[in-house]
Amino acid sequence: MIALWPKRKRKRLDPTAARPLDKTVRKLPFFLGLGVVALAAVFLAGCQKKADTIKIGLAGAQTGSDGQIGVSMLNGSKIAIEEWNAKGGVLGKQIETIALDDEAKGDKAVTIAQSLVDDGVVAVIGHFNSSCTIPASRIYNAAKVLEITPGSTNPLYTEQGFPDAFRICGRDDQQGSAAAAFLHDQMHFNKIAILDDKTTYGQGIADEIKKTFESKGGQAVVYQGIGKDDSDYRANIDVVKGSGAEALVWGGMYAQAGPLFVQLRQSGVTIPFISDDGAFDQAFIDTIGANPPNVYLTFAQDYSGLPAAQDFAKKYEARFGQKEGAYSVYGYDAANVILTAMQEAGTTDADKVSAVLKSHPFDTILGKIEFDSKGDLKEADYVIWTIKDGKFVVLPGNP
Repeated sequence: MIALWPKRKRKRLDPTAARPLDKTVRKLPFFLGLGVVALAAVFLAGCQKKADTIKIGLAGAQTGSDGQIGVSMLNGSKIAIEEWNAKGGVLGKQIETIALDDEAKGDKAVTIAQSLVDDGVVAVIGHFNSSCTIPASRIYNAAKVLEITPGSTNPLYTEQGFPDAFRICGRDDQQGSAAAAFLHDQMHFNKIAILDDKTTYGQGIADEIKKTFESKGGQAVVYQGIGKDDSDYRANIDVVKGSGAEALVWGGMYAQAGPLFVQLRQSGVTIPFISDDGAFDQAFIDTIGANPPNVYLTFAQDYSGLPAAQDFAKKYEARFGQKEGAYSVYGYDAANVILTAMQEAGTTDADKVSAVLKSHPFDTILGKIEFDSKGDLKEADYVIWTIKDGKFVVLPGNP
């Protein structure tokens, strides 16, 4: 018996249909894709230009109660950098600035310091407030970014041992000594009251004045802190009034110094009022009047009569449409010193630029300056100022 199986129909191959590929052929697109990616990477790397600018960070308060003095400081740096760019830049490259606002807050300063580092800055001019400069300096130090502050005076900044940290102003221990000597040796006061704004800067200068004044045999009969956001000082003034203090010292900024002085006089207290370089701003004069009696401040020597300073003042007003601030020239000199050192070093490497900065004196609007091994000025001459006809003037009889 023969079994009959149904015939299978053979499928006819469609010549137009896709056919299975062997393993070798299947791998081709993968390797081909890798090759294309590699070639593209090489091509892009070859076409990519090296950075043709040198990035400099400008950091400081640009808003808030300290914004006015902070902006004027950074504006001074901008003028210097614009002048360098007009001459061809530094090391054959144009200088690009990245300006960030720390709002005079320490935590904000740390945030923008990291942002500047991430953006590739090689140096930072800033910050203004010591409470911002000190924590931010730790970020810059870790990243090997050079920093020079035009206005932070707390000694701790340069006592941290960071090799690439500089300041172009004096220190609180120098300023405090000048204030205490004036109060005790010139005014012959034995009792003073001290109020400060509890910040790194304000309390720092207050501590130095107290220490030096007491070392001379004087007594700080009141020593109190005031919140930076406080605006009613009558309770503090009542304490001062009943203390027998012969003068009131304020450690802090101009935004509180003005209202404090006004309330002091409104309370019938006429003892001398002495403040620091943080109050050295036109806003302070605008608040207390053009000829307030018994008002004194510590600040650096008067440079305004120098030809270079007068030329800068004209440039500033032409560029920004207003008169320079007290720290504008410090910002200008800080930028010039850093860029000059970079040009001499032939590099932006922080350690090599720092070595140049510490190697010889530099000519600035403020005069010839020289840095010590810590990054401080070897000489910082503070004098006593007062207010006359709406202007800050050096008190006669001071060196």
